[in-house]
Amino acid sequence: MEIRFQNSPKETASMNTEDLRKNFLCQALMQDDAINLVYSHYDRMIIGGVKPLQSTIALENHEELKAAYFLERREMGVINIGGPGKVTASGEEYELSKLDCLYLGKETKDVNFQSVDAANPALFYLLSTPAHHIYPTVKMTREEASPVNLGTVETSNQRTIYKYIHLDGIKSCQLVMGLTVLQTGSVWNSVPPHTHTRRMEVYFYFDVPALQTIFHFMGEPQQTRHVVLTNNEAVISAPWSVHFGSGTSNYGFIWGMAGENQAFADMDATPVHTLK
Repeated sequence: MEIRFQNSPKETASMNTEDLRKNFLCQALMQDDAINLVYSHYDRMIIGGVKPLQSTIALENHEELKAAYFLERREMGVINIGGPGKVTASGEEYELSKLDCLYLGKETKDVNFQSVDAANPALFYLLSTPAHHIYPTVKMTREEASPVNLGTVETSNQRTIYKYIHLDGIKSCQLVMGLTVLQTGSVWNSVPPHTHTRRMEVYFYFDVPALQTIFHFMGEPQQTRHVVLTNNEAVISAPWSVHFGSGTSNYGFIWGMAGENQAFADMDATPVHTLK
């Protein structure tokens, strides 16, 4: 598990491309028969990916957590972006199709990940945050997530939003999680841009076609930076940073937040004409 510490706005403003990528970009999350984790000190969010092929992959404990097992003092959200898969938690098995979500509450033990078909492997994206209360394990399909269609052709951001873990959905201590799928011909996400100093956020980009790319914008609203991403890569957004982007094709992205406020609409908008 890689450890990432926080960076101040002043420090970030002086970073070159290599420094930005080293501190905020999470690459190689989906590796064959492996689990890869990044521990961010922004609200102590853990970002991860699991790609089981022939093996069953266990969520193992890490020394950094100083816990008896991974979820002793944590909760976790899991979204499958690949083929059919199975998650076993505390002896119960849950089947996840593409874009299904599973919430695992505090004190869940013996978590394992498995693909149904190695030729069409599951791709499990994970977010985990500290938790103070036990909420039950809940599975939610994408159909149950009450999809909402937003955006217009004129602004190139027609999209469908799926909200899974939030105040009016799956209950959690502080984790908020969902995803957005852009329609063909639409490329912009999270416009108008915004910040929310009450919580950090992570974007994970998926279904980015081969040879296409994403330009993710970050930084203070009047001093923006950008990071270039490809398929199945994540970018960490500090609470003081904007987080929006555009691709050279349509794509999907999973958004996940942690902090002191779970309200989905809690944000401080930055009109696009004020960006610098």
